[in-house]
Amino acid sequence: MGMSTGAASGSGGGRRRRGGRRRAPMSEINVTPFVDVMLVLLIVFMVAAPLMTVGVPLELPETQARALNSDTQPITISVQSGGEIFIQDTPVAAEDVVAQLQAIGQAGYEERIFVRGDTATDYGTVMNVMARISAAGFRNIGLVTASEAGS
Repeated sequence: MGMSTGAASGSGGGRRRRGGRRRAPMSEINVTPFVDVMLVLLIVFMVAAPLMTVGVPLELPETQARALNSDTQPITISVQSGGEIFIQDTPVAAEDVVAQLQAIGQAGYEERIFVRGDTATDYGTVMNVMARISAAGFRNIGLVTASEAGS
C-alpha cells in the first residue's frame, strides 16, 4: 500500500533519454525584459530632456521681440547675477572668454554667439563680455531674452 515516486521503481514516470539523444538547445529570445527596460529609459529621457535645455539658471529679461529662426546651434554665453560667466555650461574667467570661443568655434569669426544675462546682472558686466567678444572679431552676437507673458 505504499506509494512510490516512479523514479525509484524505474517505471518511467520521469522523462528518460533513450538512445543517448540530447535535447536541442532552446534558441528563443524573451523580449519582454528588453521592452520593459526600453520603456523605462524612454520615460526617463522624456522627463530629463526638458531639464537639460539650459544648464545655467538665469532670470532673463522679457521683451516683445520675435524669436530668430536658425538651423545651426549657437554658442551660448551666460552671465549670472553675481558676475559669473559661463560658455555653454562651463564656468570661464572674463579674460578667457575670447580664447575659449576661438577654441570651440567651428565657423571662425562667423560663429553665432548668444549672450544671456540675468535681470539682476549689472549692465556693465554684460557689456564688458560683449565688448571683449566684439573686439576679438566676432560679429554675429545676439542678446537672449524671454518672451513677455502677455504676448
